Amino acid sequence: MIRGHEINVHSSGEDDLPVIVFLHGFTGAVSTWINVMDHLAGRFKMIAIDLTGHGKTSIPDENNRYSMEEQLKDLEALFEALNLTNFILVGYSMGGRIALGYTINNPKRVRTLILESASPGLKTKEEREVRRNTDELLAKRIETEGIQHFVEFWENIPLFESQKKMSFAKRQKVRDERLSQDTIGLANSLRGIGTGSQPSYWEALQEVKIPVLLLTGEIDEKFVGISREMNEIFPEATTQTVKNVGHAIHVENPTLFATIVEEHVKELNYLGRQ
Repeated sequence: MIRGHEINVHSSGEDDLPVIVFLHGFTGAVSTWINVMDHLAGRFKMIAIDLTGHGKTSIPDENNRYSMEEQLKDLEALFEALNLTNFILVGYSMGGRIALGYTINNPKRVRTLILESASPGLKTKEEREVRRNTDELLAKRIETEGIQHFVEFWENIPLFESQKKMSFAKRQKVRDERLSQDTIGLANSLRGIGTGSQPSYWEALQEVKIPVLLLTGEIDEKFVGISREMNEIFPEATTQTVKNVGHAIHVENPTLFATIVEEHVKELNYLGRQ
């Protein structure tokens, strides 16, 4: 129970190992990281979190409870409760935006930041207004048509086209994760933490003084471009474009994703026990 709000946490590994915290994307849950965590088992303590409105975490009715400000307060209180003071933070897509926001606002806890297919938000007020309107229409669609119809639409948007190359079993696992979500949770998540609702962090990137790894899939050309632009602003960042995958690298190739994370951490000499 964090700030009157139940947060679901999946944890594995010994307490004295280096810690990795994983934040999932929109329609995701802790289960999206299980394959990655399996590949890293024995070398890290790993914590995956169901973000507000997702998975088994609480589903608030108020839109503002999903805002970036509230989500960052929840994470800070959660990390305090878990006594996490020095960890690797990994965020995917929506979770990447939240991970970036957390690192900018709470820089002392994060040793290194790994962003997968993430952005700092939209640069202008006009862009954010257009996106908020689009997200509101999508939120109403979820409320009107329900999760089943929304998932059928969502899994067929161009962003996830490359996932159709995965095996049926892997695609079904992703689908089940999406179908397990709550109508109110997803709709309010779009309203509260959508790209149009969050602050723009472009100008704040220069304030991030820790090592940052920017990961994108080569098929996801939009986010490859965003990643390169971010790389020019971060004081200490590297980019890596992964071949033959799209937006969700950790889903399409979890073994490679885990390997990249571990190699990045090794370069920081951060594999010794705490």
